[in-house]
Formats: sequence, structure tokens, C-alpha cells
Amino acid sequence: MPKIKTNRGAAKRFRVTATGKVKRNKGFRRHLLSGKSKKRKRGLRQAGLVSASETKNIRKLIPYL
Repeated sequence: MPKIKTNRGAAKRFRVTATGKVKRNKGFRRHLLSGKSKKRKRGLRQAGLVSASETKNIRKLIPYL
């Protein structure tokens, strides 16, 4: 049985925590920042978690991470 290839795009975007949850970075931080509040931009710096329903699909894309 051949090894499964890791989806490289997903590998750059997601990390698996020690408990098996999938971490992700938040979007909306590239441009048009002057219209967003300081509080909103500060919140976008924090990593988020992928929802439980999506975690299964992401884990298939990054089997060895």
C-alpha cells in the first residue's frame, strides 16, 4: 500500500494540537485594515480552531502532521 500524499496547501494552513484539534489562522488581515477597529484586528491575530465537522476532512489532507 503506497503512502498517502500530504496536501501541501493544507499543511501550510493548518496545525494539529497535542489533543488532536486542528488550529488555523484567521483571515481578513491583509488589506483594508483602516476600516477595522483595533479590537477586531487584535482578535484576528489569535489562532482559531477548525469546527468539529470540518476537522475530519482536514485530517485526511494532512495525515502525517
